[in-house]
Amino acid sequence: MASARSTLITVMLVSFMSTAGVALPFPVLAPYFLAGEPGALSGFLGLPPKLLLGILLAVYPLGILIGSSFLGALSDHFGRKRVLVASLCLAALGYLLTAAAVLIESFPLFALARLLTGLCEGNDAIARAVALDLHPAISRSRALSLVFATTYAGWMAGPLAGGYLMVFGMAAVFLFAGAALLACASFTLLALMETSALPASPQSPPALLKTARQHNSLRLWREPPIRELLIFHLLYTLGVNACYEFYPLWLVEYFGSDSRHIAWLTVYMTGAMIFTSMFVVTRLRARCASLTLVRTSSSVFAALLLLLVFTPIEHVPWVFAGLGMTISINSGCFPEYMAERFAHQGAGRVMGLISTNFYASNMLIALAGSVIALAGSQWSLIAGALLCACAVAWLQYTRPPASAQVIEAVT
Repeated sequence: MASARSTLITVMLVSFMSTAGVALPFPVLAPYFLAGEPGALSGFLGLPPKLLLGILLAVYPLGILIGSSFLGALSDHFGRKRVLVASLCLAALGYLLTAAAVLIESFPLFALARLLTGLCEGNDAIARAVALDLHPAISRSRALSLVFATTYAGWMAGPLAGGYLMVFGMAAVFLFAGAALLACASFTLLALMETSALPASPQSPPALLKTARQHNSLRLWREPPIRELLIFHLLYTLGVNACYEFYPLWLVEYFGSDSRHIAWLTVYMTGAMIFTSMFVVTRLRARCASLTLVRTSSSVFAALLLLLVFTPIEHVPWVFAGLGMTISINSGCFPEYMAERFAHQGAGRVMGLISTNFYASNMLIALAGSVIALAGSQWSLIAGALLCACAVAWLQYTRPPASAQVIEAVT
């Protein structure tokens, strides 16, 4: 039990440091590319800075999308610790190359470095798999909730730190992010206990590539029971990402909010996520089946997102807090249900599939939502609410409450 607790604390610290490192550069890219006269980097080939920024914003989640599809599966076969340390080191290298690209003002190197960084930062699936491996010493819901809480904290702390570090230049921000991930890798190497049940025997690079190809998380879409749940999750995450992507635009359009006001509203949402993950999810899980909580939290999220569009500015913080609470409940319960129901597929592979789904929906809604937003940003939020409602309807159709209870009782 003591070793399980120390492992959980380690993976929580790793999740916080890694996420904070990932989020550090978020506030600095737009000002660098859009403020002032274009330079060799921000005016590459005479292209508009907005277009170049869009390329960089797209290539990074594309890397995460690809990396999420195989890193978790690799950790099932080669060990959580080994794959996590390797991915953290390569992500740190990506940040160092990004800093070099800023210094020499090379856009191609910048884009390639961001792609490499994204590929290696699909390792959040490994952290969740480690948390799941600690069962029964620590319940799956408790371990996942705490890991998600530190992840949310990292997303909140990273941009704040990045904004303050920008006074030293954009290269310094990426150097600091790389240093944070190297420290994270060192800490993982020294403190993290290997939790994978499968032996992490040495393998040749061809065997590594073969495993990544044959056990890719995306292959799980071929399994009908998994596919039914993934369709729900894809619809739900399309709605959640519609909220993430377009509430800042909605706040600017309707209330004239500045970056500081948007940041504080984001703190309300993230703070509610952290509180709910740490103190609420486990208690709810002790009283209700996980799929019941997933269904209920998704329904409430859809209702709140629709309500947000009609909410006066003075009440928006309360709606944001409610949105954060429902997101954290869903995030704590759905992965647990998937891990229990499909344990034979490997925790890393299943968690990788959930991460891949999330980042795929992020890219899809960014494109579709931008077109919808031409008619008004509120329509992107309404579309997100409708997508979540469709997700609940699909789950109700494929997993009626009675049969869901039977399945959970068996597993």
